[in-house]
Amino acid sequence: MREIVLDTETTGLDPLRGDRLVEIGCIEIYNRMPTGQTFHRYINPERNMPAEAFAVHGLSAEFLATKPLFTEVVEEFLEFIADAPLVIHNASFDISFINAELDRIKRQPIPRDRLVDTLLLARRKHPGVSNRLDDLCSRYAIDNSRRTKHGALLDAELLAEVYIDLIGARQSQLVLASETRGNQTNGIGETPRRQREVPLAPRITDADREAHRAFVATLGDKPIWNEFLAG
Repeated sequence: MREIVLDTETTGLDPLRGDRLVEIGCIEIYNRMPTGQTFHRYINPERNMPAEAFAVHGLSAEFLATKPLFTEVVEEFLEFIADAPLVIHNASFDISFINAELDRIKRQPIPRDRLVDTLLLARRKHPGVSNRLDDLCSRYAIDNSRRTKHGALLDAELLAEVYIDLIGARQSQLVLASETRGNQTNGIGETPRRQREVPLAPRITDADREAHRAFVATLGDKPIWNEFLAG
């Protein structure tokens, strides 16, 4: 299954009061494993950068002034996420900004039933404690030392690692790897294969078999491969 882990940075906390999107970072995962495919864009918010927001992500109005507008990157963004579920930490925050930008250019909003909110997942799994991204990285021993400031792509990368641990997918991968090693001797052996619940139907038909028998009959009593069998 294809999923997109997504994070954003903004000029503030409320798109209804004029705050805007300034950065989008996305990580593609497939069957709970990162594929290496990413989407990352800085966006010109067409407004000033409040000091509080600058202290969080370090993106200045001068830096962003040279970046494309949201309308210039929206097609590429929508093509990248396609119809995949969106894995987001505190999803209501990020999706409110994305949908506000989509509304400004008269595009359809992203429906909330596509969202997987890792903050809600973490609160269910770890109730009564802080479940910020940094806290989850510490809890799952994920190196977040590069996170001196918030950044959409880096935070999406960290969240992808957290998500895999949060839903227990990494444990399943370790069990599979352990089973694989257990079936090998000195690192050499056959990797265990999953069995199909329903075997595939045979592709050779009775007509194919009859045609093959008729062809063999035309070869006579001394086909060439008898020479190899005799050797």
